[in-house]
Amino acid sequence: MRSPVDYLRISVTDRCNFRCGYCMPPEGVPLKRHDEILSYEEIISFTRATAGLGISRVRITGGEPLVRRRCVDLVAGLAAVDGVDDLSMTTNGSLLAAHAAALKQAGLGRVNISIDSFHPGRFGKITGGAALEPCLAGIDAALSAGLAPVKLNAVMLPGIEAELEAFVELVRELPLHVRFIELMPFDGRGSEASRGCGPDGLPAGEGHGAAGDGVNGARLLELLGELVHLEPLAAPRAPAGGGPACYYGFNGARGSLGMISRADHFCSRCNRLRLTADGRLWGCLFSGEETDIRPLIAEGGGALATAISRTINSKLYDWRRCSPGGERRAMAQIGG
Repeated sequence: MRSPVDYLRISVTDRCNFRCGYCMPPEGVPLKRHDEILSYEEIISFTRATAGLGISRVRITGGEPLVRRRCVDLVAGLAAVDGVDDLSMTTNGSLLAAHAAALKQAGLGRVNISIDSFHPGRFGKITGGAALEPCLAGIDAALSAGLAPVKLNAVMLPGIEAELEAFVELVRELPLHVRFIELMPFDGRGSEASRGCGPDGLPAGEGHGAAGDGVNGARLLELLGELVHLEPLAAPRAPAGGGPACYYGFNGARGSLGMISRADHFCSRCNRLRLTADGRLWGCLFSGEETDIRPLIAEGGGALATAISRTINSKLYDWRRCSPGGERRAMAQIGG
């Protein structure tokens, strides 16, 4: 039987040119030296091994992946791996305008762009001072290059309610797929794991980064419904990707609106592994358990395949097994 785990997220760098508070602490994170992160050759070798175990979908993440030089070369190498039939990237879009066409030519299929606001002042506040205009240019470049679908990730931070009409109009006019993401607190060791997890595998209770810091998904959906009549979309009308979002269309829309909510209990449907920039393999984002596979990449062969298989087999589908472990890391150090 084919494994339900078929998706690998690869963080190529822990560096980012933004400072979004939900992803990186205000003081930043201790950055890895260049020799501490995986080379592109190591990443490609690891991806070949995972492809041999049924991983057919690969996403490049960061930090911000495009701050790492020659990222286009990595895309070309991954696109050539036998068995990888879906290659995508998550980016903040700020550097995408200069690279979108080359990324498409190298074999990138689609892109997710994180953009939490279309108001320049609010955008700057969320990102720690970044400018909005380069990100808008990145969206335009992705569409022009033929990367499809283009998804926009918007974390539901306070204030987003006032921007819903702008998001709706964007989806009406362009083939963009907005995904509103309910704030999911994370501290790198099971996301407030010391407080315990709820039945969705996500943290329960109040405290630092609690869900109360964001906007409730059900309320946001209600507000969207006051602007347009939403119709649930299912495959093949929903955009490609197979993630946990629930998508909605409306009359005249060229794109769609999506929702990723804590209440959806999607842990049991999780199909992904995560590889950090320094070569640690994660089976569950909220567990904190990791395996150092960099030495095994150099060895190749059965030892690497065994380590990958072990991580796949131990994925935490049951929230009751969720327990803190491993090194405490920020989201920017793991790749989301």
